[in-house]
Amino acid sequence: MNIQQLRVFAVSAQCKSLTEAAEALHIKQPTVSFHLKKLESDLGVELYYKQPRHFRLTEAGAALLPYARRVSTLLTEAGQVMEEFRHGGRGTLKIGASYTPATYYLPPYLASFQAEHPHVLPILTVKKARPLMELLRDFEIDLAIVSLSMQPQDGLHVIPLLADELRLVLAPQNPLAQKNVIELTDLQSEPFLIHEAGSTSRELAELWAQENQLRWQVRMELGAIETIKEATKHNMGVSVLPYRSVVRESETGELIVRELPGYVNRRHICLVYRQDDIMPYPVQSFIRFLQHQRPHAKSPSPL
Repeated sequence: MNIQQLRVFAVSAQCKSLTEAAEALHIKQPTVSFHLKKLESDLGVELYYKQPRHFRLTEAGAALLPYARRVSTLLTEAGQVMEEFRHGGRGTLKIGASYTPATYYLPPYLASFQAEHPHVLPILTVKKARPLMELLRDFEIDLAIVSLSMQPQDGLHVIPLLADELRLVLAPQNPLAQKNVIELTDLQSEPFLIHEAGSTSRELAELWAQENQLRWQVRMELGAIETIKEATKHNMGVSVLPYRSVVRESETGELIVRELPGYVNRRHICLVYRQDDIMPYPVQSFIRFLQHQRPHAKSPSPL
C-alpha cells in the first residue's frame, strides 16, 4: 500500500466510474485499474464491486475511505505548505458556510481578509450546517462558518463568533405589526411560513414553539430565507428568521421585526475546524483573522 494507490482510491470513490476517475486524475483508465488492483492485493480484501459502468464500494472499501481521504488531503496540504514557502503565502482556502453566515455575515470579513492576503484564493461552499460538518470531517473543506445551536461536535473545535438570534417577522399590513410587544396568545391563529426541515433555524424555531406550547399553523415550508421574506412581505403568513437576515428590510420598513415571546437564544454563528489538524498557512491565517475580529463583532441591536 502506498500514497498513490490511496489517492487513486479516494478519487475513484468520488466518481461514478473508473473512466471518470482517470479524467479527474489526468491518467489513463488502465493505470487507475492497476493501482486499485495493487491496493486490493496488498490489503488482501476487495474494496469495490467489479461493475463495468459503476464504482461502488464494498464494506471494507467504505471503512478504508476516510483514511485514504485523510492521507490524500495531508499529501496535498504538504505540497501547499511547500508552495507557500516558495511563493510567500499563496494557497487555497476551502470554506464551508451555511446560508445565513454566507449571505449576511461572511462577505465583509472575506473582503478584509483578501485585502490582507491577496495571494490566498478562497473557495466557498454553501450548504446547510449538518452536511458541512460531514464535509469538514471528511477533509473536503478546511473550516466552516455556520449557524449552530451550542452543542459539542465530535472531533471539531466550535468557536462562537456572535449571537444569531431568531426573531418574529411580519408584513407591515399584518394587524400584529401595530403591537410593539407580541404575546404567545397573539400567534395562536397566525399562519406560519417556516424554513425547510434540516436547517438550524427550523430546529430552533420548533424547539421555541414546543417549549412555549405553541401549536402553530404551518401555511408553507420554504427552502430559502429570501423566499420566506418575499412571502412574508405579501402577508402570506408570519415567519421566524435569523435577525441578521432581515436587518435591511427592518430598517426600510418592508418588514416588521419583533421579539419572539418566550424565546431563549441558543443560536450562534460559529467558526468550526478539525481538532488536532495540521493546517496550511491560509487556514491558520483565516482562523487567526476571525478570532481577532470576534471581540469587535456586535450582537443584534435591541428592537
